[in-house]
Amino acid sequence: MQADSNSLKNTFDSIIFDLDGTLWDSTGNVALAWEEARKKVDYVEDAITVERVKSITGMAYDVIFEVLLPDLETSKRDHFKAICAQSEIDMLDSKGGDLYPGLAETIKYLAGKYKLYIVSNCQSGYIETFLSHCPVAEYFSGHQCYGTKGQPKAENIKDIVSDHQLKASVYVGDTKGDRDSAAKAGVPFIFADYGFGRIDGGAVATIGSLGDLMELL
Repeated sequence: MQADSNSLKNTFDSIIFDLDGTLWDSTGNVALAWEEARKKVDYVEDAITVERVKSITGMAYDVIFEVLLPDLETSKRDHFKAICAQSEIDMLDSKGGDLYPGLAETIKYLAGKYKLYIVSNCQSGYIETFLSHCPVAEYFSGHQCYGTKGQPKAENIKDIVSDHQLKASVYVGDTKGDRDSAAKAGVPFIFADYGFGRIDGGAVATIGSLGDLMELL
């Protein structure tokens, strides 16, 4: 764990979390779901692997399929995206994802000191699916995602801050996009380097596990 100051305790009133790569890793089951979806159509040739899913994790849901299938005509891409979206929710409803070690203990501890929220670039229903598999779901006070309004993550962070009248939030995420979104929203950023991305500065602290937050905050 690295921080730019000796302690960030008593600095914030709330913590906003990214989801994929920060609270859980669902890429294995998402890959299975999208591969099942691929087999239902005749116009997507390349297999959808865990590596391909990890490469686009954190992107807005519409952008994901533009990156995965750049040469596919828009109507077919939109059709495939819809099949994938339903397959993904069905798969995760059933199997969930891998919660990161220490999640329950850490969230319970932090909830005693801070208001907790989730902001993700996922489709509608995805955060709810995570919460249905999360043993400490009741400690999250709210959430927002790309699928709700189709707006960038920075705007969703701003909405959480505004809607819940937060005065001093911090965003915890694992990608450069998370860092940049937090900056655009005017919220400090804590980098989870156990996730899927890498950054080149711009974080007030770096954590190597979720449990580090109990010491840091």
